[in-house]
Amino acid sequence: MSSRDAVLRAAREQFSRRGYDAATVRAIAAEAGVDPSMINHHFGTKEQLFMAALESPVDPKEHLTAVLDGPRDGVGERLVWRFLTVWDSPAGAAGVAVLRTSMQHEWSAALVREFILNRATKPLLAGLGVPAEEASWRGSLVASQLSGLILTRYLIKLEPIASAPHAVVVQALGPTIQRYLTGAVSGGLSDWITKPGD
Repeated sequence: MSSRDAVLRAAREQFSRRGYDAATVRAIAAEAGVDPSMINHHFGTKEQLFMAALESPVDPKEHLTAVLDGPRDGVGERLVWRFLTVWDSPAGAAGVAVLRTSMQHEWSAALVREFILNRATKPLLAGLGVPAEEASWRGSLVASQLSGLILTRYLIKLEPIASAPHAVVVQALGPTIQRYLTGAVSGGLSDWITKPGD
């Protein structure tokens, strides 16, 4: 096994077991049996190593600036539009392959969870100034909606959503995403967010 493959294997293990924040370059290098400088040589940063371990064709952070650029009440629509643009590109086909793998292997599912949390929802909600105690729930709700869109449009190709123009999908889903991101939280959900586990 090459040193690069050993690092990728160790990175998948560390990221899936410990999470992105807790996994360190030093620990990954130790598990791979290489000097930490080899990670820099092969991958660059910890973020780049994570993306390589996941085999993701797209880094959401590259798109967040465009999503956050504009009126706050239009973030939901901009997010859905950007999401569709990426998934309808060649990168989307690779993304489908990543998701199919994540359904078959626990380590891959763990990496996808970390990806959604640390590369997509956490930075998005931080950019919107959402309080930390709400960010986890709001991020999960957004992820549930967008993963449902992936399933229906790209995996099982459920019509009419599978072939609907971007503008139609944005108009249909944008307001729901907006509510999840910035709308009022009420009822039992509000209580659960502020006092989880009670």
